[in-house]
Amino acid sequence: MAEADPPARTISLGSGVAAIDAAAWDSLHDGGNPFVGHAFLTLLEDSGSVGPGTGWQAAPLLVEDACGALVAAAPAYLKSHSQGEYVFDHAWADAWARAGGDYYPKLQIAAPFTPVPGPRLLSNGRDDALLLLRAAEAVVRQNQLSSAHATFVAPEQMLLFEEAGWLVRRDIQFHFANAGYRSFDDFLATLNSAKRKQLRKERQRAVEGLRIEELTGDAIQPEHWDAMWLFYQDTGARKWGHPYLTREAFDLMGERMAGQIILLIAYDGDERPVAGALHFLGGDTLYGRYWGCQIDIPYLHFELCYYRAIDIAIERGLARVEAGAQGGHKLARGYGPVATWSAHFIADPGFRRAVADYLEQERRAEESEMEWLEGQTPFKRKD
Repeated sequence: MAEADPPARTISLGSGVAAIDAAAWDSLHDGGNPFVGHAFLTLLEDSGSVGPGTGWQAAPLLVEDACGALVAAAPAYLKSHSQGEYVFDHAWADAWARAGGDYYPKLQIAAPFTPVPGPRLLSNGRDDALLLLRAAEAVVRQNQLSSAHATFVAPEQMLLFEEAGWLVRRDIQFHFANAGYRSFDDFLATLNSAKRKQLRKERQRAVEGLRIEELTGDAIQPEHWDAMWLFYQDTGARKWGHPYLTREAFDLMGERMAGQIILLIAYDGDERPVAGALHFLGGDTLYGRYWGCQIDIPYLHFELCYYRAIDIAIERGLARVEAGAQGGHKLARGYGPVATWSAHFIADPGFRRAVADYLEQERRAEESEMEWLEGQTPFKRKD
């Protein structure tokens, strides 16, 4: 019997996620990761956080069937810089420029400004997911781009990128794993004595003279977003030179995603908001995203971003807390090292070989670092 012809497919490059039907986009993922959802990606576009003048030009990869129904998609952007990605390829850009090439624009498959692992190929079928990768490669070749990159790819999707021949890069984050704890004290009991005392001391000192308010859904009012914007601006100015998100992005989060947000705000004795942290709720994960403060209070960052996040995860029965990129200081606070993954398509054969050699050296160093970090966790040693 002759094999059936593959189903007809049309591949295109969209002008933005906002132009795509929300139900069609969201039917391609399970909803567990809010940062690939239609609501989050479109609020970035509608708020001007991505788009003209930002270096992030929305260009989602789309696959449709013969009836015009969306069967696969990838959040993709034409990038004119490497800011807001958290997987650093600046050295690659410099090397390509020294060789006389134009590294930018490049194609980036990602959730902008969000170092959170998640699905990058949104599809209900493996073959359609692979079509997205071929589409990305075609965009690079047809437009003479240097490369395409997919950052913070969910581990279960990495096999697709490897099968397509993309280069693989591994990095490290620090996540809290909920081992069925009943309370924060239950979690503390798994730590060695010195760390247990340290964490208790930090939590006590962090909140002296403060009131901490936990808000979600309709309880988050405009004045809370005003405060969080000020906190975010402070952090953005210190870390990146300027904030990635616009003020309107926070308003749209409140309008469209408040039920998936937990906002923690610290007030001083005069009831002035002095610090805040914004967390997103996923299917089984709490995602720590934004933090900032108006005055420096010892350990308050740890309290709002790490310890309260553990409290929330335990209370809600969530499997983990992902508290953002980097930060070896999280290790001493019960957040263990976890591998994160990215994939890279380099069009030029010579440049690809150079990057592949670099990644092999980096991988060996990273494996040694991971082994060392796993030996530094604060948990009690098992006999």
